[in-house]
Amino acid sequence: MNNSSEGLVVLPKCHEPVDIVREEEGFVLLAKPAGLLSVPGRNRANYDCVLGRIQLEYPHASMVHRLDFDTSGIMVVARHKRAHAAISRQFEQRTTRKMYIAIVSGQLSAPHGEIAMAIAPDKERRPRYKVCEKNGKPSLTRYRVVSYDAATDTSRLVLMPVTGRSHQLRVHLSAIGHPILGCQFYAPEVIQNAAPRLLLHAQELEFASPDDGARVVGRSPCPF
Repeated sequence: MNNSSEGLVVLPKCHEPVDIVREEEGFVLLAKPAGLLSVPGRNRANYDCVLGRIQLEYPHASMVHRLDFDTSGIMVVARHKRAHAAISRQFEQRTTRKMYIAIVSGQLSAPHGEIAMAIAPDKERRPRYKVCEKNGKPSLTRYRVVSYDAATDTSRLVLMPVTGRSHQLRVHLSAIGHPILGCQFYAPEVIQNAAPRLLLHAQELEFASPDDGARVVGRSPCPF
């Protein structure tokens, strides 16, 4: 990565497409590739993003939620204001269901469990976040171990975040001693370099349709 004259990082160009998974009157389900912003970055050079690409085909589309730059997977974008309000309300009230896949370092001591640790911005190491029970916001992640690979000493997990804090899954897993492979923020260098990308993928997203209230389940196959 290069630094711009504004002192902000210029992100590498993402050449992978944003795939449309499902199109309805009020929303679009899409699959975001890793290495693409959800919305434009602070640096004007980082204009390429999910929202900008989608608005070429759906000019009134608006972003309901975000995935981190390094995370791939399923997202929903609203096509008009009424749909935006209806879906956003579900994220705020935590009635959506989100399921991620991650590969982490080490073997977890339990086959399933919860990580309840408050998260706050790390003001001295922006844009990182940290566990901070005093000033952080309550954060809850549920997990289930899918498999353990003894040869690489890594575990494949299903992650179900109840809250939606920035960097929540990465911070929580690092805090319990099992950082995600390829994580440039919260993993030791050897684990950062163990994968060509962050091995975190949003595989499923479930919510109520803003059109008729029916349950919608969007899926994006895990690429790793």
